[in-house]
Amino acid sequence: MQMLKVHGSNNDFFILDEKNLENSITEDELSKLARVVCDRQNGLHGGADGILFVTAGHSGVAGRMRVINADGSEASMCGNGIRTVARYLNEKNGLDKFKVETMFADLEVKKSENFVPSVPAYDAEISPVSFSATDLKMNVENKTKLIDDYIPQLSKTIKFSAVAVPNPHLIAFVSHDVLVGSELGRIASYLNNGKNPIFPDGVNVSFVQIQKPKQIFVRTYERGVGYTNACGTAMSASSLMYVLLHPEQAGTGQLISVFNPGGMVKTCVHQREDGSYWMSLIGNATFVAEVTVDQSAAFKGDFKEAIWNETNEQDAYEEFAAQVQGGSR
Repeated sequence: MQMLKVHGSNNDFFILDEKNLENSITEDELSKLARVVCDRQNGLHGGADGILFVTAGHSGVAGRMRVINADGSEASMCGNGIRTVARYLNEKNGLDKFKVETMFADLEVKKSENFVPSVPAYDAEISPVSFSATDLKMNVENKTKLIDDYIPQLSKTIKFSAVAVPNPHLIAFVSHDVLVGSELGRIASYLNNGKNPIFPDGVNVSFVQIQKPKQIFVRTYERGVGYTNACGTAMSASSLMYVLLHPEQAGTGQLISVFNPGGMVKTCVHQREDGSYWMSLIGNATFVAEVTVDQSAAFKGDFKEAIWNETNEQDAYEEFAAQVQGGSR
């Protein structure tokens, strides 16, 4: 079977188009394939954060994207991933603006101006947005929503906000020292242990540092993955909370620079006439390598005969990432 190693802000995946399978696979096999291929220790070429499984989708979309995390669970959306799928479908079908079917919505994607030469960029819609505790599957003192408030069981000094986009996110604005410290890991690992009463189904947790007006840094512990170089929906959710909590610094319709451990993206928060929100997430869609591997061998974790053909795009991205990270300090 053929796959494509890709990333958005070094949040990396294997794109697997169902048309490139040797034989059709079951749901259990898809989950197992993700766990084996994406394993960081023994997986394919250093593993990945997940598999982006591309299928035909319904009429009116260019394709459907399913997000299978490295632990085999399925996420409802992936902001960094959908940009790479947008590029894949764009180059496959010759469409610059179209919709991609995801678990909860058909999202508009389009080719964007490159941030720098040789680093292709795409613009993806992130929605729907909900603050409802029910949609978040959140249990915090019978609150129906959580905006800039304490969760005493987690911390007595950090305030949190919760929003689904549609993945559930818990966001806190913190100082640089807290951003790079151990609190994120402590809190997020507890909230994703499958036993806690606050988010029994887990939640993505992000610490956000405001660097200057219209510029933030986001560090994320992703449900089903752990620490990640970047999480597209987390950066979108963080941008929304930034606009809501700090309107003196950034407003709807304004571009925000969002830095992360893997690079940088641009976001823009929009509000519809009915009051609902959606975000534009603009960033790289890098193709790292074309991969061919025997399907039956892949299920066994045997990648000795895998063929890995580099695209040489990663060097250009790493140069870009080094430049922007230097500018974010």
